[in-house]
Amino acid sequence: MRVLVAPDKFAGTLTAVEAAEAVAAGWHRHAPDDEIDLAPMSDGGPGFVDVLHATLGGELLAVTVTGPTGAPTPATLLVVDDTAYVESAQACGLHLTGAQGGEQATTRGVGELLAAAIGTGVRRVVVGLGGSGTSDGGAGLLAGLGATADVPLDEGPAGLDGIGTIDLAAARERVAGVEVVVASDVDNPLSGLFGAAKVFGPQKGLTEERLVVVDAWLERFAEVAGRRTALEPGAGAAGGLGFALLLLGGTRTPGIGLVTDAVGLPARARAADLVVTGEGAFDFSSRAGKVPAGVAAVAEQAVRPCVALAGAVLVGAREMRALGMESAYSVVDLVGEERAFADPAGSLADLAERVARTWSR
Repeated sequence: MRVLVAPDKFAGTLTAVEAAEAVAAGWHRHAPDDEIDLAPMSDGGPGFVDVLHATLGGELLAVTVTGPTGAPTPATLLVVDDTAYVESAQACGLHLTGAQGGEQATTRGVGELLAAAIGTGVRRVVVGLGGSGTSDGGAGLLAGLGATADVPLDEGPAGLDGIGTIDLAAARERVAGVEVVVASDVDNPLSGLFGAAKVFGPQKGLTEERLVVVDAWLERFAEVAGRRTALEPGAGAAGGLGFALLLLGGTRTPGIGLVTDAVGLPARARAADLVVTGEGAFDFSSRAGKVPAGVAAVAEQAVRPCVALAGAVLVGAREMRALGMESAYSVVDLVGEERAFADPAGSLADLAERVARTWSR
């Protein structure tokens, strides 16, 4: 049997590459002769660069950038032919802020990553958005590329208080001649009821009382930098990084679609008998541009069954099938929560072995 294994990361426990390898190991315990094609996936968030490197190869370049709290932070960019891939979470991710960066954390390092990518001489830079711990509207990114204002742009959204003018000329000149692609499935505007602060601020440490304040700072930033752009779908992605990249002429594309195309997933699904995907928690949010839904859509187009292996399955059978899955299986249900966290790879492998007994002919 030919099995395509295309999981997302299991947040906090396994990278997508590790998850794919664990599934393959467990599957082969029951069906050692099955052919397994590993295609770890990402929607643009954490793991974006590693996933693409695992499939596309290319050259990994190590750089040091300004982290969200101002400390030097290591990051990696991937160069494949004339395209560079940048993962914004490496420079401003939630794992770097500890969910305490709602008002002061900066995205300056993302601008420095983008500048480093452009410095390699590529014609195209793809910036994966997701998993950010920042809410500065991408002001720090703009500062990292040379933009200036009458207030500090690299001191988080709090630094934008009272902004009156901004000069983007240097930043736009820095990216001139390079195609900038924004890989994100988030379609929120920058500010307002469905904006970056109101929707995503709480997970970054913003209290209910401060959401209104930060949203007002972003609203003023939008008035000064580009009100129309701030209303575009995706401007609120990654705490407003989408806004900054759109201001610089970037074009937005769904992250899962970009990765799907880059790794050739449709052709690989057609060559398989079964498609296996997965993520840490398979729930209602899995519908909104997440990896399992994207992989299931590819499987459906290839007329192949798709099953999900997840840390926890939080939807019923009807909702699961609405997401395009034949079945979904839970690590926690099999081994318990304690072991699932203590030995995530081994636990996922055990689940894969169990699933193989059902699906492998």
